[in-house]
Amino acid sequence: MQYVIEMLNITKEFPGIKANDNITFQLKKGEIHALLGENGAGKSTLMGVLFGLYRAEEGTIKVHGEDVEIRNPNDANLLNIGMVHQHFKLVHNFTVTENIILGFEDTKRGMLTYDKARERIVELSNRYKLKVNPDAYIEDISVGQQQRVEILKMLYRDAEILIFDEPTASLTPQEIEELMKILKGLSKEGKSIVLITHKLNEIQQIADRCTILRKGKSIDTVIVSDTTNEELAEKMVGRKVVFTLEKTKAKPSDTVLKVNNLSIRSKENDKDLVKDVSFEAKRGEILCVAGIEGNGQSELVYGITGLMPLTKGEIEINGKDITKYSIRKRSLSGISHIPEDRQRHGLVLDFSLESNLILQNYFTPKYQRKGFMKFEAIRDHALKMIKTYDIRSSRGPTSLARSMSGGNQQKAILGRELDRNNDLLIAVQPTRGLDVGAIESIHQQLIEQRDENKAVLVISLELDEVMNLSDRILVMYEGEIVGDLDPDAIDEKELGLYMAGSKRGDNA
Repeated sequence: MQYVIEMLNITKEFPGIKANDNITFQLKKGEIHALLGENGAGKSTLMGVLFGLYRAEEGTIKVHGEDVEIRNPNDANLLNIGMVHQHFKLVHNFTVTENIILGFEDTKRGMLTYDKARERIVELSNRYKLKVNPDAYIEDISVGQQQRVEILKMLYRDAEILIFDEPTASLTPQEIEELMKILKGLSKEGKSIVLITHKLNEIQQIADRCTILRKGKSIDTVIVSDTTNEELAEKMVGRKVVFTLEKTKAKPSDTVLKVNNLSIRSKENDKDLVKDVSFEAKRGEILCVAGIEGNGQSELVYGITGLMPLTKGEIEINGKDITKYSIRKRSLSGISHIPEDRQRHGLVLDFSLESNLILQNYFTPKYQRKGFMKFEAIRDHALKMIKTYDIRSSRGPTSLARSMSGGNQQKAILGRELDRNNDLLIAVQPTRGLDVGAIESIHQQLIEQRDENKAVLVISLELDEVMNLSDRILVMYEGEIVGDLDPDAIDEKELGLYMAGSKRGDNA
């Protein structure tokens, strides 16, 4: 059989780590081929080699049976290979059209012309059902629409081989459903698709075949319809994975966090993003805030942690009013925070891993004396955290945060915040972009925090995560709490009705 892509015996090394170790990967025309593996297994690196972001030390790449040399992404584009990266490569103050044609612009007498390009973008958008306004600015459109722009960018360049790197990591459930339809449509058109993911349900939903990587090696290539989720998970992590959470009944006690009549107004207009919200989070419980993205959950957390000013309301931690406290003072008063955007609010990307692990307490006597850092103590702390939380990176403590995979960045933030041993842990999308093994571990750690008599506040868009993890559920819709629910007394369908705003609890 002739494959559209053959990557034969690919080896790619970085200092201190063999990211790809003698991997062979083959893609058929018109198939959706999933590339599955834990965070840091070498999936993105392998596709980076195919797209010309990296040069492999060993191995051969064939396109339609011919040996090729791909030195950079321009070479890949000329071979009709396109890639949508996990973190989109878009210019935020450019329009959709300007982003799509960037590097492929038409000119007339030295001046840029947009009319033909815009027409083609509208035609592609309609043909592939990628609804997006060609004149909108990237900064004004949702993450799901930005992803459509990235897909249109590939199609505009006549890509036949489409690589998607963790495409659903930042999408809402509704946007994920739309994307799955789009991928199936592209496949029916004869496009060949590589889907880098660690979400087993998505693989079962749309993939034809799946290649599993583990620690840089290829473990197996399987036909998805003949394989169960349990088998895929075991091949991916090298052990059996528990899909159902084991936890005892919660025993809530004293109130740790009390929020009274909290409102937050938008900076752009006079609209209230959070409207008169009141609730309590108690020791010994996991309180989940559920809702479709954009209904005020993010702003609620920003208000509690000090990242956004309040229009009105009070916040108490252990009975102490912290409403007027600075971000650092709130943090020191007993709040650990795993933020939604790990790269913007969780890490300093150009700092080393060891520096990021002390961001919340570098100023304490443990790590500095009279303004001078205690580098030995910082290194010892980092080594302990790397071991405890299985944080993988090429250079250990000295690795730049930017160079680490998204999942390992998340593990670093989680470890840092848990290590601070605070009374309240706020975890926003704690498992976004993580593989099943890491999700299982993080869920267990959140339950351990609860069982150590901490209050745990989780904000999640994943319905199954909310249902499995929570002891109590608050549902937000258009900035208000519309339900205070017992997960044992409802099902996912009923929770979905609250999230969509078509049902409201008596006590909300």
